[in-house]
Amino acid sequence: QVQLVESGGGLVPAGGSLRLPCSASGHTFSNYAMGWFRQAPGKEREFVAAISWNGLGTAYADSMKGRFTISRDNAKGTVYLQMITLTPAETAAYYCASTPPAYYPGRTYYRPPEYRNWGQGTQVTVSS
Repeated sequence: QVQLVESGGGLVPAGGSLRLPCSASGHTFSNYAMGWFRQAPGKEREFVAAISWNGLGTAYADSMKGRFTISRDNAKGTVYLQMITLTPAETAAYYCASTPPAYYPGRTYYRPPEYRNWGQGTQVTVSS
C-alpha cells in the first residue's frame, strides 16, 4: 500500500524558512513524479511545485518561484520542499502527492486530480 508521510511543518515567523520532507513507501518511488500542494481553511487546494521522476524537471507556481525549491532523493524515497521568505498568507496544510506514468491523460502536474496518492499533510503556520 502506498504511503506518503509529510513532516517538518510548524510555526515560523514571517520571513522565515522551513524544509518539508515527504517520505514515500509501498511503490517504486523513482517511477513517480511528485508534487506539493497546499490548502488553507476555506480555500481550494493549490499547486505549489512538482518534480519529474528523475529530478531533472521541476515546475513551480508563479508566486513561489525563487523562494521554494523542490528536490528528491530517489535512494531515500523522499521528496523535499525548501521554503524561504514565508509570509502569513502561506499558512496552510502542505500535502505531497505522487503520480505514476500515464496516470492522467494530458497531465500538466498542476492539478490535484492528476495525482493518485496523497499524504495526510503537515501544517505550516507563519506568524506576522
